[in-house]
Amino acid sequence: MKKRAAAILFYVLFWLVFFVTARLFFIISHFREAFDFSAGLLSLTFLHGLKLDISAVGYILIIPVLLMIPGVYFNRSRLRSLIKWYTYIIIIISSIIVVSDTLLYKYWGFRMDYTPLIYLKTPKAAMASVSTLQFTGVLLGIISFSALFIYLYRRFIDKLFNRFERIRFRLPALIGFILFWGSLLIPIRGGVGIAPINAGTVYFSEDMFLNHTAINVVWNIGSSVFNHKPVSNPYQFSDMTIARELTDSLTTDNGKTIRVLNNTRPNILMIVLESFGSTFIEPLGGDSLTTPYFNKYAKEGILFTRFYASGNRTDKAMPAILCGYPAQPTVSIMKEPKKTQSLPGLVKTMNGQGYNTSFWYGGEINFANFNSFVINVGFKKVITMDNFSPKFYNSKWGVHDHVLFEALRDTMNNIREPFLKVILTLSSHEPFEVPMKPVFRGIDDLTKFRNSLYYTDRSLGTFLDWARTTGWWKNTLVVLVADHCRRNSTDVHEYSEEIFKIPMLWLGGALAETGIKIEKTGSQADIPLTILNQIGIEDNNYPFSKDLLSDASGSFAFYTFNEGFGFITDSSRYIYEHKLGDSVVEEGKSTEIAGRYGKAFLQILFDDFLKR
Repeated sequence: MKKRAAAILFYVLFWLVFFVTARLFFIISHFREAFDFSAGLLSLTFLHGLKLDISAVGYILIIPVLLMIPGVYFNRSRLRSLIKWYTYIIIIISSIIVVSDTLLYKYWGFRMDYTPLIYLKTPKAAMASVSTLQFTGVLLGIISFSALFIYLYRRFIDKLFNRFERIRFRLPALIGFILFWGSLLIPIRGGVGIAPINAGTVYFSEDMFLNHTAINVVWNIGSSVFNHKPVSNPYQFSDMTIARELTDSLTTDNGKTIRVLNNTRPNILMIVLESFGSTFIEPLGGDSLTTPYFNKYAKEGILFTRFYASGNRTDKAMPAILCGYPAQPTVSIMKEPKKTQSLPGLVKTMNGQGYNTSFWYGGEINFANFNSFVINVGFKKVITMDNFSPKFYNSKWGVHDHVLFEALRDTMNNIREPFLKVILTLSSHEPFEVPMKPVFRGIDDLTKFRNSLYYTDRSLGTFLDWARTTGWWKNTLVVLVADHCRRNSTDVHEYSEEIFKIPMLWLGGALAETGIKIEKTGSQADIPLTILNQIGIEDNNYPFSKDLLSDASGSFAFYTFNEGFGFITDSSRYIYEHKLGDSVVEEGKSTEIAGRYGKAFLQILFDDFLKR
């Protein structure tokens, strides 16, 4: 029994070394952020992270200890072989997670959870975000990490499972192993308390990078895979009646809508721009060189200057833009067709008004359940990369934006009105490879991103210049809106306002007023209701939306990130991190009140999500 106990003990130590090395690898991979902290603070991530490390080891031990039970009776070499191959598999899977996480964190700002697994249903589209260099680096990292720990296991641990003495009293040994196997529940749960361990248990600092470093990413992805579909609302901040009253008060509107259209039956051309953050829009206080066409047109339309994305991904943005349904923190309603078919929507309403509706996207429509979503929201016609000849597949995502706009232009030379067309661009998505000589010099990601924005802006501007010469332009409302921005610096947190502040610009001959700015604070979820009120259609199916052009609607924006929300008003900013259980940003006046409204809004929103 002593040798069996020693083998298990050293097996536990082996996996603890693996996770300590993984955390060190994460720190080294993000050295620019890590070097902002002292060695003492970084060492605390290992101390606090040990809780999740032990829990992860508990899960890993389930199979080896289970095998030890019948191993009391059968041949020890067979037991050794089974544990060896099981360990190799876990090492490889864990290495894939650990190394991939280092790349994803750079862009997302949170540790890897089940989210990337969703995109593996369409691996070709998922890989489109990764450059060849990045893919090669990750692959070499996975191979190296796996090879190192497979070697260490073979060199130091494997032989321990082949030195077992013959057990004289087998029944007591059998009972002992059964009890030990059952006791694994204690490290797995993080103790004997009522509440099981969670990722937030290891949070110890006001700085989220330190908290994120403490997380065991293998544990995190396993936990999120099994728990990502909540059956109850995890955001119960107050009594539901109180939360409902607060939420309703945010969207109640007894005011008068300011009319900015010259008719009530305009064509609607909505162009959703991939990753166009306010940081790169000159009239919004951003860069003056990256999007010259957008900057030019901003002077000729209606620019919404305090506008926010609902979430940090396209699958979070589209339900908000088209259905007025805000993003949720850890889930995406787009992934659940049963729920998306219950959503209200601009497309369904315009179908009922006799509009010709179509959706245009140059990429893979099955990516992230996009296909079921565009069908459920009511588009009569869907154009994707499948409608283009393979010779135009010049982007990793599909066809580049100038090809998409040229195809759109060809179909609009002779078009039946009224129409609602929604176009989603893709060229300014990672890996930012565009068919254009670089305008900005450099090989870093930010420079590549700026070049991709410049390219999409040029493709858009060329299309708009042409559109202004057509007959349908005079009766058309053009809505330019970004889906989200991105994390352009390691100094930017996943919850940062910078990732969510985006432009929205209205153009077209259907505008009665031009060259003006709307300074009311709003979000993508306000788009459908605002448009419908402009064309005189009353619709009460948007409980989370408001009219941005009403003189009495609230001035606020609500957005969510992976584990929390931001609530922005004209005078305050309140950002809450659910794992931390506290705010991470409180700025301006009456932040406590802003926090109450934000929590109530999330509570009611998630309750609605669960019931759909």
